[in-house]
Amino acid sequence: MSAVNAQLPLFDLAGRRVLVLGLGDSGLAMARWATFRGALLSVADTRESPPRLAGLREDLPGAAFSGGPLTPELLEGVDLVAWSPGLSIELGEGAAFHALARERGVPVVGEIELFAQALALLGEQGYRPRVAAITGTNGKTTTTRLVGHLCTHAGLRAVVAGNIAPAVLDALREQLVACGEVPDPARLPEVWVLELSSFQLALTDSLAPDVAAILNITQDHLDWHADMASYAAAKQRLWRGARACVWNRDDPLTAPPAGARQVSFGASTPTQAGDVGIVHEGGLHWLAAAVPGEEPPGSPRRRREAPPPLLRRLMPADALRIRGTHNHGNALAALAIASALGLPTAALLHGLRGFEGEPHRCELVAVIDDVEYYDDSKGTNVGATVAALTGLGKRCLLIAGGEGKGQDFSPLAAAVAAHARAVFLIGQDAPRLRAALADTPALLVDCASLEEAVIRAREIAVLGDAVLLSPACASFDMFRNYAHRAEVFVTAVRALALDAGVPC
Repeated sequence: MSAVNAQLPLFDLAGRRVLVLGLGDSGLAMARWATFRGALLSVADTRESPPRLAGLREDLPGAAFSGGPLTPELLEGVDLVAWSPGLSIELGEGAAFHALARERGVPVVGEIELFAQALALLGEQGYRPRVAAITGTNGKTTTTRLVGHLCTHAGLRAVVAGNIAPAVLDALREQLVACGEVPDPARLPEVWVLELSSFQLALTDSLAPDVAAILNITQDHLDWHADMASYAAAKQRLWRGARACVWNRDDPLTAPPAGARQVSFGASTPTQAGDVGIVHEGGLHWLAAAVPGEEPPGSPRRRREAPPPLLRRLMPADALRIRGTHNHGNALAALAIASALGLPTAALLHGLRGFEGEPHRCELVAVIDDVEYYDDSKGTNVGATVAALTGLGKRCLLIAGGEGKGQDFSPLAAAVAAHARAVFLIGQDAPRLRAALADTPALLVDCASLEEAVIRAREIAVLGDAVLLSPACASFDMFRNYAHRAEVFVTAVRALALDAGVPC
């Protein structure tokens, strides 16, 4: 991997004054990393008691912490700002402080940039792992985990990190500590598989992955980005320096720049060598790949054009343990990424069959009186909920609502009209959801709690229905996080199962 742009300076943190801004998981990881590399550390957060303050006190008791408004004094004497992804650089207080740092000539970087710089420095000591970097509005966690699973299944030492636990700098630091004083490439990971958010990419300049993938781009996080164009541009920063680009040919916003080495995936039949997709034969949907065509016997060695690619069926989509057409796309993306990393096809197909998926992503919780109950609490934006509704291929009773993050809910209407008999509305932005779905034929039911929504859905469910929790919203108005929301849903469903005498 060419881990860093040679035109950019490398940050040797030893003796540098580093301000870590924001104390969530990524902020604490950057604080630990900066200290590990010999930096002089200070930490600030807009909150008086951020979620990882206790962890900072325990791990780095000597670190200075400031909680409250971001004042210019925080930048005095600072050589580098390590910026947490939860704080916007485009809106509000964060935008003003980011502009001030730039005005004063203080570099501002995020965790992924520090990781890229660290790999560049380690490369001088002989450690040059492969890196796959994956982003997208939806499906990136499942795809990232699946690529990591495929790498491990193929016999490689692989670490999955980034926007999902663990934080990538925590993972790298732990690997280096395990090696002792001298990094040993024979013991370090051979592949890093990174899930990256738009927040992280907005603060990354020099990551140059062996394989970069953008799965899809739909509206999300407009409470962090100034507009949709800014959000898309942050995602597309991943293409810079990538050796191979994997993109979704069904989503033009994911297209890499002209001239890039590229491989596409999509729901259609693949036509270009290296691309993957879906074919319909013999009443089945097949994962398929376009492979280079063979020269006809006796043909001249020099040809003006390469022979047309051949279509190779790989495996029935129904052989996957992860269900839904959206997961067919995730599997195809993972297959394309792993192939671009150089993994053998036979090992990949065997690994695909064994992958069981991620919790809270269209996860079947129970079947009660022939009604299926699905937990898709990770569906925190409109695109994810549309994918869940269309991917399940069932008549749904949808539970949706929460903190809308400034999204436009209107794209949800067509999927609801086609796939939902009723929508049970919860949370702060339930009125906005109701307005967006008012012209659909679905029954709209306002509920004071998630538990009430589950009970009301049970009351009208009939044979063959699916009750789907896919909120299209963040959870923080009612719950600690999406996992807590899922826990409440599962508890409510299990109570119904107990009443019905169904094991769950």
